[in-house]
Amino acid sequence: MTDLLEELEWRGMVAASTDREALAAHLAQGPVTFYVGFDPTAASLHIGHLVQLMLVRALQERGHHPLLLVGGATGLIGDPKMTGERKMNDERVVAGWVESIKEQVGRYVDLDGPNPARIVNNYDWTSRYNAVEFLRDVGKYFSVNRMLARDVVARRLDSGISYTEFSYVLLQSLDYAELHKQYGCTLQTGAQDQWGNITAGAEFIRRTSGDVVHGLVTPLLTKADGTKYGKTESGTVWVDPDLTSAYAFHQFFLNAEDSKVIDYLKIFSPRSHEEIDELDRQTREEPWRRAAQHALADDITDLVHGSDQRRAAVEAGKALFGRGELADLDVTTVGAVANEIGAISIEGAEMPTVPEAMAMAGVVESKSAGRRAVAEGGAYLNNIKVTDAERRLEPADFLQGRLALLRRGKKTVGGLTPLRSASGPAR
Repeated sequence: MTDLLEELEWRGMVAASTDREALAAHLAQGPVTFYVGFDPTAASLHIGHLVQLMLVRALQERGHHPLLLVGGATGLIGDPKMTGERKMNDERVVAGWVESIKEQVGRYVDLDGPNPARIVNNYDWTSRYNAVEFLRDVGKYFSVNRMLARDVVARRLDSGISYTEFSYVLLQSLDYAELHKQYGCTLQTGAQDQWGNITAGAEFIRRTSGDVVHGLVTPLLTKADGTKYGKTESGTVWVDPDLTSAYAFHQFFLNAEDSKVIDYLKIFSPRSHEEIDELDRQTREEPWRRAAQHALADDITDLVHGSDQRRAAVEAGKALFGRGELADLDVTTVGAVANEIGAISIEGAEMPTVPEAMAMAGVVESKSAGRRAVAEGGAYLNNIKVTDAERRLEPADFLQGRLALLRRGKKTVGGLTPLRSASGPAR
């Protein structure tokens, strides 16, 4: 077995750590109890959180003990953002998000094995403090000068930062200290933007107990141009299938850039060094095959949505361009395809002709262009070539009652959905 820290570094999962040699020795002595926190600022985790969960899995597989903290207290405050103050969410809303996030993080770890993960909520200890106790027991150990020097705080000084967000670092430091006291936690992990909070917590523990603890942060997930990875035109890529379907999730990773796909594979895929090296070679020498993208999309969709949903997503992708059977797609996948291609709702009492439908769906520029496509043999309805320009859509043309797929040639696709009444059923 390779050294754990070396393995994590090879996989690109270490942006920084406290004393590396001390941390490596500490992990080698093991087992180590470590924690990572997730603030419930939404109802679902997104793919940025998956980096942390992959790190948790790697550590747990080597025998270490995970604590997954869901921030019922810190989620009410919010870690400062570079762009401005966070919205203060209602306590009942946050409590609901806590339960949702607890259920989600539990899917990615072993809760029952020889070194089971434990899910904890920082509201359990934070709520016991009153203001005076918190200032005396925690605030006393933090220098305002050092807090002002934190990157996010320094950047927000001109535009303004509330005392609430300014003091967030105290809450997270208290979390580390409490978990150290209760469970013997000696390592905190997180994303690179948590480095200041993590080192502050380690310093707080040293000053209050004399104990030395450790920190490790992962790089932020970025595209080749340095911008954040995990956004689409429709928004964030969530792990909740109700927010991001398996089909949309799979398609997102199929579109990974050649220059970054191997980096993502190292993080999200369990494949060996040899397998990833071979995919790296194929990406460089045969980029048109997109072998690494297919491996990445399959592996991470298996992880998040399961192999059955991944297979359905793959079949949907084939069927969309005439290489699979549309009739075999289930209603959920058909709905996901409709959302992904931006299908347009039909309005009006009369069904359109195929050329009209193609224009409505944005597959061609106009009805006359649609008629030319039919005449030239390049118009398809649900992957069936249309030869009659007067052919009108019928209710039976809507797959699962939800989508009529229009295609011009091999690659230009669009769709129509039947307009639904307020009560729900299609007209």
